[in-house]
Amino acid sequence: MIQKVFKWLIQPLGRVALLIAALAVLSGVVWGIDLAQKPPAQPIEFPHKRHVAMGVQCLYCHPGASRGPSSGLPTTSTCWGCHQQLAITKTSLLLPPLVQAIENGTPLQWVPVAQVPDFVQYNHRPHIAAGLNCENCHGDVAQMNVYENPQILNMGWCLDCHREQAADDPELLDRLTDCGTCHY
Repeated sequence: MIQKVFKWLIQPLGRVALLIAALAVLSGVVWGIDLAQKPPAQPIEFPHKRHVAMGVQCLYCHPGASRGPSSGLPTTSTCWGCHQQLAITKTSLLLPPLVQAIENGTPLQWVPVAQVPDFVQYNHRPHIAAGLNCENCHGDVAQMNVYENPQILNMGWCLDCHREQAADDPELLDRLTDCGTCHY
């Protein structure tokens, strides 16, 4: 039985079938990777570019970043604190979900974009204390309308940054590249 299949696969038609199967698998892999890199749909297509241009600081909307692991997502009241004072709130095509959330007393359901796996214990606080800016990891948000990860946040990328931050300090390098630093 196996010999018959092997003989069929080495014939021209068998090779074509193998090529089609390989292309189908490759297409599926590429599609999956592409799908995983697309930002999720948000309740409002939040224009980061506009807010940064107006001087809104990252920590105003994401105050948790200065205190601990999660940066937090803006609450409806945080958004409404500014937008209730702006005339554009009534005419903007992006803001009806905010107005409805305020009127109904329901929170906006933001979907986190930059996430790390459960086995990684990431904390924003030491990164901010080390003088890193949000742009170091999240890219130039001032140029983004809807936030997208500028790179894949993975262990290799983080370790490259840790090595760069340690520069020529072997003690700091040991601490920043120790597995227990991020996996505890």
